[in-house]
Amino acid sequence: MPTRILPAVGDADAVRSITTLLSQLPDAEPMAPVVDSTQLVDTLARLAAESIDELPEVVVVHERIGPVPALELIREVALRFPAVGVVLVTSDASPGLFQAAMDYGARGLVALPLSYEELASRVHAVAQWSSGVRRHLGAGGDVFTGVGGTVVTVSGAKGGVGATLTAIHLALAAQASGRSTALVDLDLQTGDVASFLDVQFRRSVVDLATITDISPRVLADAVFRHDTGLTLLLAPAEGERGEDVTDRAARHIIGALRSRYEVVVVDTGAQLVGAGAAAVETADTALLVTTPDVVSVRGAKRTVRMWDRLQIRKAEETTVVVNRHTRGTEIQPPLIQKITGTAVAATVVPANFKELQQVVDAGRVHDLENKSTVKQALWTLAGELGLVKPTEGAHKSGRLRGDRLRGDRGAVSIRRRKDGGGMR
Repeated sequence: MPTRILPAVGDADAVRSITTLLSQLPDAEPMAPVVDSTQLVDTLARLAAESIDELPEVVVVHERIGPVPALELIREVALRFPAVGVVLVTSDASPGLFQAAMDYGARGLVALPLSYEELASRVHAVAQWSSGVRRHLGAGGDVFTGVGGTVVTVSGAKGGVGATLTAIHLALAAQASGRSTALVDLDLQTGDVASFLDVQFRRSVVDLATITDISPRVLADAVFRHDTGLTLLLAPAEGERGEDVTDRAARHIIGALRSRYEVVVVDTGAQLVGAGAAAVETADTALLVTTPDVVSVRGAKRTVRMWDRLQIRKAEETTVVVNRHTRGTEIQPPLIQKITGTAVAATVVPANFKELQQVVDAGRVHDLENKSTVKQALWTLAGELGLVKPTEGAHKSGRLRGDRLRGDRGAVSIRRRKDGGGMR
C-alpha cells in the first residue's frame, strides 16, 4: 500500500525541492502541498471527518511554515490527529532542536539541505509507526481519533458588554444537550467565571502553563467539575499570575482540551493579551459581543481591525453577537454588520437586566430561570452555532421544532424571541 505524504511548505523553492524528492521515494504517494498552517489543519480536519483511513500517514513540515510556528503546528497536529506522523525539515539539526521537536510530537527530523537517503529513511520509519497506530485504533484502542472538539472564543468589544455571561450560557447549553463541555476563563487579570458560578477553587489555568505534556490526569487535577456538569478551567485568583500563561501555553492548553471535550468555550475578556490572541486565532468560531450603542460598536470595529492587522483573525471570520437588543434602538444588527465588516449572529439577546439581577448578585447565573428570555436567546444562539446536539424529531434542515434541551432546572424550549429580557 502506498504511503501518503502531505508536504506543508510555505517557501516556493523548498516546495519544489521537497516534492521532487518525495516523488522519487518507493511506494510514496505525495499529496498536493499546503502552504500554511491553517491550510494544513483544515485539510487534515476535512480528511479525518470522512475517515481516519483518509488521513496521510506522514506530514512533512518545513521549518519556515507560518503563520503558526513549526513546533506549535506540530503540537497541534499531534494532539488533534494522533494517527498522523510528522517529520520536521529544518536547517538546525542540533540535539536541542531534535529534543524539542520530539517533545512537541514530531516523529522524525530531517536536516537541510535534503538528502534522498535521510528523507527516505525518516519517512519510511514514520509511515511504519503511523500504520501501527492505525492498526491499534482499528482494534478498538482507547485513543482519540477525531478531528478534535469545537473551540469557540467569546470576546467583548469593551468591558461590561456581557461576554462572560454569553460564554457561560453557551457552555451550559452545550453541556445540557449531552455534549462534553469545557469552559475556560482566559480573561487572566479580571476573569469572573468563578464569581458568576459560585465556585471556590485552588487550581487555575496557570497550573498548566509550564507543562509540556498535559496528560488526562494532569488536566483532571487542574480543572473544576461544576454541579451543572461543566468542566471549568479558571483564571487565577491573583491577576498578576496571568502573565505566566503565554500564547504558546494557551495553544497547548486549548489543544489538550480540544482533544478531550466535544465543545470548548473560551472567555477571552475585552483586553488583548497573548493567550487570548492565540485562542482567537486557533478557534473554530470567534464571537465578539457588543451592545447596540455607539461606544461599544466603535470598540467592536476597533477590535476587528486590530485582529486583522495582527493577523489574528480576519473580519469575515468573526461573528458579532448583539446583546441588550431592543427594537427601538437606532443601531440595529444590519448596521453593526456594515460597520464592522463581520458576520452578525441571527440570534440577538434582548435587553432586560431585571431577569438577571438576582442570579448575578447571588453569583449563580446557572440558576437563571428557564422562562427567562435572556436564557432562551443565549441557548438559541448555541443552537445556531451548532454547539448543541439536535434531538429526535428535529427538522431535516437542522432547526429545532418543539425540541427541548435538558436545562439545569428542567426543559428549556429553543425558540426565537424578538423582544423581552437582556443581559449585563
